Amino acid sequence: MTDTIQKYREFVSAKAHSANSDPVPLRYWPDMTKDFQLSLCETSLTRGRSGIFADCGLGKTLMELIFAENVARFTGGNVLILAPLAVTIQMIPEAEKFGFNVRRSVDGTVHRITVTNYEKLGMFNPADFAAVVCDESSILKSFDGATKTAITDFMKRVRYRLLATATAAPNDFTELGTSSEALGYMGYMDMLSKFFKNDNNTSTDRRFYGEAPEWRLKGHAERAFWQWVASWSTACRKPSDIGFSDEGYILPPLEVIEHLVDVEGCPDDALFAMPANNLHDQRREKKRTVFERCKRAASLVESGGSAIVWCQLNDEAEALMRMIPGAVEVNGSDKDEVKEGKFCQFLTGESRVLVTKPKIGAWGLNFQHASNMVYFPSHSYEQYYQSVRRMYRFGQREKVRVNLVMTEGEKLIMDNLKKKSAKAETMFTNLVAEMSAANAQSKSLAVQAVAEVPSWV
Repeated sequence: MTDTIQKYREFVSAKAHSANSDPVPLRYWPDMTKDFQLSLCETSLTRGRSGIFADCGLGKTLMELIFAENVARFTGGNVLILAPLAVTIQMIPEAEKFGFNVRRSVDGTVHRITVTNYEKLGMFNPADFAAVVCDESSILKSFDGATKTAITDFMKRVRYRLLATATAAPNDFTELGTSSEALGYMGYMDMLSKFFKNDNNTSTDRRFYGEAPEWRLKGHAERAFWQWVASWSTACRKPSDIGFSDEGYILPPLEVIEHLVDVEGCPDDALFAMPANNLHDQRREKKRTVFERCKRAASLVESGGSAIVWCQLNDEAEALMRMIPGAVEVNGSDKDEVKEGKFCQFLTGESRVLVTKPKIGAWGLNFQHASNMVYFPSHSYEQYYQSVRRMYRFGQREKVRVNLVMTEGEKLIMDNLKKKSAKAETMFTNLVAEMSAANAQSKSLAVQAVAEVPSWV
């Protein structure tokens, strides 16, 4: 009987979708570390390979540094922190403020704790590091396939790993799978086959916007899925999500204003301005209305404090720079050092208005000194979310004003963005709730299953 029960326990344990830990003791942290930050760090270090999905302004940089420092002390090895280019500008001063000895490298030089941007990864050898930390890890999906694969392969060859981001898969389950794979757990294709069903009857909306078929959770697998995600990551939008006080982490008001720009004439000699019906027409509408939209955008930032205008097209950036005196533009073709210099101009107040694209400056930077932004809507919810969160983040004291500038022809873009925003809010709420429930109810599926050994055993 004892042997049979033991075999049953082994069978159940093998079926549980949980992550194996490789613990590092938490022995050092700065005095200013908040209790909830310390809890997240301890959980991540206990796992050894983990994800922290915490909202903007909750101190992910500090948590990444604590993780790196403790791994370095425990192993005696080096730690590599990868970040978007713009973020590396702020990472070193932040480390100094907290008392960490962190060095930046742009030529492959290895330090005890090294910070570099993702594009420099090819200069480093994973054998030189005991741990790798990916700051703003959700940006990985914006890289091309070869770059993303190189980053994942690099991480797989390093013992300790941490992914940190504010927007892990708010409306894309697949990203949770790619994160799991990078951490050395279940691959994303395995995740999809185990927990999801491919909805071959793709919705009209998804076909209209050219999106891939939707994967949805199998009904019987939902609880097991969230327990699996909770076994290797922690998500929170505020400290109370993981059981701590929200004191000091209450955001000011957010004002979102839609500006509908009138444009003379209609495309293709139509009698009325109508919403563009497909991606081709929407791109044409954007190009046709550059001047009018940029003129409105410039008027919204012509006075007052620091402001950002997030554009989508090069033509928009050029028009905005002609219309906004003293603005600074960060362009994708700028060399790394030029980009850094321009971001610093805006951060120090030398330039009052920043003009750039979300894919260049919307990840990781802290622009809390500004509270007014203009955004030309696109179908990317994540770009919109990250753009807003550069200034609307914990620590912001002023009301943040978000101006969405569009034409009648772009209404369907805005409608799609709203749908994605609502879906993201629902999913992240569920993610936090399910993670909390999974952690509170049980440590693993195996424990629950063994408690109910079948009567025939």
